[in-house]
Amino acid sequence: MTAAPHTFRIAAIPADGVGKEVVAAGRAVLDALAETSKASATPFAFAWEEFPWGCDFYERTGKMIDDDGLERLKDFDAIYFGAVGWPTVPDHVSLWGLRLKICQNFDQWANVRPVHFLPGVQSPLRKADDTELDWVVVRENSEGEYAGLGGRNLSARGHGGEVAVQSALFTEVGCERIMRFAFDLARTRAHKKVSSVTKSNAQQYGMVLWDDVFKRVAADYPDVETESVLVDAMSAKFVLRPEDLSVVVASNLNADILSDLGSALAGSLGLAASANLNPERRFPSMFEPVHGSAPDIAGQGLANPIGAVGSAALMLEHFGLPDQAARLNKAIEATTGAGILTRDVGGTATTDDVVKALIDALDG
Repeated sequence: MTAAPHTFRIAAIPADGVGKEVVAAGRAVLDALAETSKASATPFAFAWEEFPWGCDFYERTGKMIDDDGLERLKDFDAIYFGAVGWPTVPDHVSLWGLRLKICQNFDQWANVRPVHFLPGVQSPLRKADDTELDWVVVRENSEGEYAGLGGRNLSARGHGGEVAVQSALFTEVGCERIMRFAFDLARTRAHKKVSSVTKSNAQQYGMVLWDDVFKRVAADYPDVETESVLVDAMSAKFVLRPEDLSVVVASNLNADILSDLGSALAGSLGLAASANLNPERRFPSMFEPVHGSAPDIAGQGLANPIGAVGSAALMLEHFGLPDQAARLNKAIEATTGAGILTRDVGGTATTDDVVKALIDALDG
């Protein structure tokens, strides 16, 4: 007798631009994957509910999300997010009004961004041609430079007289929990190493606290190799010695920048997946591609869905389905390895072409 499938309730927020296209693509691939699970010992299914929030919603209502939006989201198993931002809405309004509003209120403090070099995708790094490269950027996702503390004042002085203060917030609790997350992740990898990134030579309070906590936490993981590297030196290391990396842990801003650099080195931001995790599972976690809303290609069927599908694989891992996540990642590798590539990685395939290839690879 076939077991009844476990149904995961997913809130889909396509939001803006190509976010709409890649969320639709990811949903199609996930539903196809779920269909293949029906004959297995652990069948599963997805119940989707889509929300219209984003810049279009803002232009109609003056809000990026409904007033009760967080309350409506909190009981879902996960959130599947597209991309936020549009030229007609200031970026700080769209980001803080939707994505960061969800991340901060749901305490999604661990942002995981793998850097994968896929077959068939040309990297700008010559070293990638003959060297095994694979690392993960772990980003502190709740405080640091994106804490949102500060303000603007003295505008009454007139043009040129206004003052803005933007304060970064570093807490011992925030530093320690993201570092322990990084060390625990490193223990699951072949190369058990954590690289901590700061700018503590110039930022002598918050980032020296980060360094001090890293030394203390590292003492509890004697089996894991460690290093502390300034962010400018780490930027160079991403290019010159990427084979030395395994898990890179950094503050909100530094990890944001470094993870985009890593994705560019892998071939395109369109390939990059991410997970915004609430590891304690008090709130739903959110899974999204790293790329933005790409207004220049939105609605043309040109968007690369690989980042969104890779994010779906991270969601499956979060659900305790590592074998299904591996199937999805193998389908990604089979698709890019067969040369079915969108324009951003040198191909001519459409979004739908890649979706079809991914689904076909699941059946293969």
